[in-house]
Amino acid sequence: MEALALLLLLLGAASSRDVKAGNCDVVITSDAGKNGSVSSPGFPQPYPPRSVCRYEFQGRGKERVQLVFTEFNLFTANDDDHDCESADSIVAYVHMEGRSEKIDTFCGGQVPLPLMSSGARLSLEFRGLHSSRYVRGFKALYTFTENFGVSGGRQLMEYTCGFSFNSSEAANGSFSSPNYPGYYPRDTECSYLFKGRPGERIHFHFTYFDVEGVLPCEATSASDYVEFSNFMTQDRKFSRYCGQLREFEVESDRHFFRVTFRSNDRLDGTGFHATYHFLEHEDTNTVRPVRTSAAPNAVTSITDEVPGCLLLAALLLNAPFYY
Repeated sequence: MEALALLLLLLGAASSRDVKAGNCDVVITSDAGKNGSVSSPGFPQPYPPRSVCRYEFQGRGKERVQLVFTEFNLFTANDDDHDCESADSIVAYVHMEGRSEKIDTFCGGQVPLPLMSSGARLSLEFRGLHSSRYVRGFKALYTFTENFGVSGGRQLMEYTCGFSFNSSEAANGSFSSPNYPGYYPRDTECSYLFKGRPGERIHFHFTYFDVEGVLPCEATSASDYVEFSNFMTQDRKFSRYCGQLREFEVESDRHFFRVTFRSNDRLDGTGFHATYHFLEHEDTNTVRPVRTSAAPNAVTSITDEVPGCLLLAALLLNAPFYY
């Protein structure tokens, strides 16, 4: 009798281990390392059935969690990457003001866009209830970062999210919304400050723009937005920009310009990408690009060197002119 009881106890223990083998709970802190990777059980081999895994990422202070999926192949019955109800899936959550908010649910074989937390915490919930020899699961790279995934410019530490671009450091370049080309984080404000020399202006070319919202991009419509200003305060000359827009251009009136990106805590978009170019203004009628060390011997035409009013007068009179 005792032998039978012992056998049943061992079988029960083995059964418990079998259930837990397909499940996992992982807590990853920035104290242990600023970057690394996570993956489904058994990756790159197929994950076992009834796998339920939760991955918790916990940063410190101003850190944000950035996730970049490198491989993604989950079981689905109908090959529809948008129908995740009956498929294996990953749900991403951000944590704001003590509550957990779902970012999105991902399934199928399409690699999700990069994700970024709104604060120092982010979590993933993987549900792999089915199994197939044709699915590999997923792998994602994580980074605890304070630069919001923004490249270019000099980060301003006095801002939660702020970057400075000076013509003395670079005459042209590019900038983007946080975590571009992935989803920008919720409840985030970023300031991009452009500072030229006296007499210069700044020209912007927005090559991509997807900021959730509807005109006039106000808080009453729960809109995220991008705002332009020739000053540190709001500029009545410019309206707010939101929605999905084609390429467009903006130019400052003076040697300083501020671009502000603001997202709320509701919807997600992929943000914007733009190039900038500091321009020299020799007078009110002539404009030419700032010369850089990369092109010290750039040749300018006569129209670059002659004030527009004198050139126009000479053409009208069909007479020689002197400058």
